[in-house]
Amino acid sequence: MIGVGHLGQHHARIYHELSQCELVGVHDIDRARMDEIAQTFETRTYDSPEELANDVDAISLAVPTKFHYELGRLVLMHDCHTLIEKPITETVEQANELVEIARQRHLVLYAGHTERFSPPLRSVRPWLSKPRYVEALRLAGFGSRGIDVSVIHDLMIHDIDLVLSIIDAPIANVEAIGVPVFTSSVDIANARLTFADGSIACLTASRVSMERVRKLRFFQQDAYISIDFLNNDAKIYRRKQSGGASPESVEMLDLIDAVKPSVPSHEPLMLEISDFVTSASGEKEPEVPGEAGLRALSVVTQIVDDIRRRLAGWS
Repeated sequence: MIGVGHLGQHHARIYHELSQCELVGVHDIDRARMDEIAQTFETRTYDSPEELANDVDAISLAVPTKFHYELGRLVLMHDCHTLIEKPITETVEQANELVEIARQRHLVLYAGHTERFSPPLRSVRPWLSKPRYVEALRLAGFGSRGIDVSVIHDLMIHDIDLVLSIIDAPIANVEAIGVPVFTSSVDIANARLTFADGSIACLTASRVSMERVRKLRFFQQDAYISIDFLNNDAKIYRRKQSGGASPESVEMLDLIDAVKPSVPSHEPLMLEISDFVTSASGEKEPEVPGEAGLRALSVVTQIVDDIRRRLAGWS
């Protein structure tokens, strides 16, 4: 494990708990923090990433985004399967290089898009069928974490990745707007993605909100599907297949079947890391390969570029 801060500590805990792997060691530039985590999870500390990479088969990187490319390349060149927290790198060019290195060296490069493993999303996956409109709302208060990048890189990228994993069509057009509020980067943004098959996704992300909201809604033929990530909840509303009613007397509940799927209480990060370990062991293909991280970052870049163009025009 490289990086044992707020998120990295949970990676370390999970590797410590999993039976199919051994937490060999941790590295962090904060010596006191590294010692604390190593003691908590009964492992050893390493003074450098190189030393750690020499002793292990696989590595998780939970460090600031600006170090993703440098450390990702280092550990891949040491023939370590690698999980990199989102966004996979700062630039598309860097991500392309890491994907190519992993391909050439027959290594698993895994993109840390944890929302793929969210229980409410997984509970509705069987019900999703060619959604035509997707609406995402991801709001958070301002804090010290993630402000080294824009809110698109930090928060909206979750929903970008989910939409890309569900709508099976290339993106035809991107329109976006956003503004800096408390940082020099964009702190609140809205993006409209139009796909080649006519589907549309409207995504909003903010880190300057007074409330926390993480919701995703799908509208498709004869159905509306709603996910509330914070409350671990999902609802499905389908048009009834039989019967009819006159417009004058009809009630909404006469027209729909409301389904509340069972949502397990699994920890998404545990599922993600377990899938990484299993795929690194050669037992299966990774559920979120580096190519998925690259594609999400490519869309992030298009959104950021469109926002910059608009902001420059207003200036």
